[in-house]
Formats: sequence, C-alpha cells, structure tokens
Amino acid sequence: MKFTKMHGIGNDYVYVNCFEETVKDPVKTAIAISPRHFAVGSDGLILIKPSKVADCCMEMYNADGSLGAMCGNGVRCVGKYAYDHGIVDRSKTTITVETGSGIKTLKLTVEDGKAVMAEVDMGSPVLTSHKADKPLVMEDYRKLTPDEIWEDIEVDGKNWKMIGVSMGNPHAIVYVDDTDSLEIEKIGPLFENHPRFPDRTNTEFVQVVDDHTLKMRVWERGSGETLACGTGACATLTASTLAGYVKGKADIKLLGGTLHIELREEDGHVMMTGPATEVFTGEWDE
Repeated sequence: MKFTKMHGIGNDYVYVNCFEETVKDPVKTAIAISPRHFAVGSDGLILIKPSKVADCCMEMYNADGSLGAMCGNGVRCVGKYAYDHGIVDRSKTTITVETGSGIKTLKLTVEDGKAVMAEVDMGSPVLTSHKADKPLVMEDYRKLTPDEIWEDIEVDGKNWKMIGVSMGNPHAIVYVDDTDSLEIEKIGPLFENHPRFPDRTNTEFVQVVDDHTLKMRVWERGSGETLACGTGACATLTASTLAGYVKGKADIKLLGGTLHIELREEDGHVMMTGPATEVFTGEWDE
C-alpha cells in the first residue's frame, strides 16, 4: 500500500489515495500504522476516496482505529493532495471534499504549482451545552444568555465551566490561566471519557491572550494530545465569541502553529485558514 505522510501545523496523518489503492481493513491499518517509534507515526489514517457529490471524499480514522467525522487540518491536506497529485483539474483552486460532517469547500493558495494553504468553509457550529442541539446563527452570538452558553461539569473532583460546541464532531471548551503548565495527560482522558459524553469528546483547554489571540491545547478523543486540531480551533473561536472573549475572529495558537479562524458575518459559517504540508511518501506492507 502506497501512502503519503502529511500534516497541518503538526496534526499529522497517513494519507492513502484510494483512487489507486485499496485498504482492506482501515481500522486495523490505522492502529498498526499510527504508533510513533514503532510504525510510520501519525494521529491516524485518512483515506482519499472517490465521491459522487464532491471532488473527492475524506474518510478518517483516529490512532485507536475509531472512525472520525471530521478533521479540519486533515481536510486541508486532502485538498492539497487532490490538487498536487491531479485528482482535481489543476485549473481549479476551489474544490469540494465530502466528509462525515458534510461537504466542505476549500479555496487553495497555490505557489510554484503546489497548494500551500487552504481556507475551509467549516459550516455552521452547533451549541451543545446542556445537551442542546442548537445550530447557531449570527444573532445568537448577541442574544444567548450566559446560562445557555456555559455548563458546569465536575471532573477529578473539581468544578469546571465549559462550553459545548459541535463542528460535526463534539468539543468541550474550557478556559485556563496558563496552557503551558496544564497537566493535559492527566485531565484530558477524564474529560474524554466523562459520563456526560457517551460518545467521548475532544477537549480544548484555552488561554485568552487578548481579544484577537487565543492559545489552545487539545486532547482529541481516540488520539490523545495532538499538536493541532482544526475543528477544535473552530469550536474554540465559536465558544470564545459567545463568551465575549473575542469579536468573531482570532488567531488560534496551537503547539504546532497558528490557525486563523473567523465567523463569516453573512451566514455565520466558520472559516478556517492554515497551511498544509506533504512530508514524505512510502509503502506499507499490510
């Protein structure tokens, strides 16, 4: 099986072009190929497949083999791969990718014949605090009350205030004074597997730097701490706008780099902009 290793600001996956390759057991392959030191090393496996409704389809598996709905950093890399490797017409710099959370539209920035950056329309976020299921529109950011936005949750004997947001996958956003000193390897699994989240959750630990800059560390369900999470950055911008910490756009600083996230005024969609990088290619003996 031929594969390509790619990353979006350190959120790395093994990508397989399923226009040409066949992965017989993606769950088994994801578990086998992901461990660092003993295999290729990645946050999981992403299959790039044909689609009847978009230019291509992204099917993603976490490092533990669980199926994921969406990965913001991953979809940028899929867009880059599709452009660079001729899956889409090279005259196109706007492409569509089918994902487990709907079709995403990407606008590619091309330099020297290669896609280096992508802006992704991540769609409308959904507020899930208090187990609500409320798709957000722009007026919600001004009219929702704090009691609707914030939810209390007890983790490890401590009461935390969180904001629940879905970007097609679940996120719990909590705010801390200092992300650098956070013992994320201790607290992250407790959030992920809390009874409040029957399907587990991604958790973003956020430090507010100013009204246009946020620092974030993320514990992803099925993968542990990763250097970046695109959907997590989008959920963080959404939560921080609802909470009044930022004004609809911010640079989100993650361990692997920075993403620019913005709420689009005309429709309330979350726009994510960041780089995509190809690292190397190889062959895996299944």
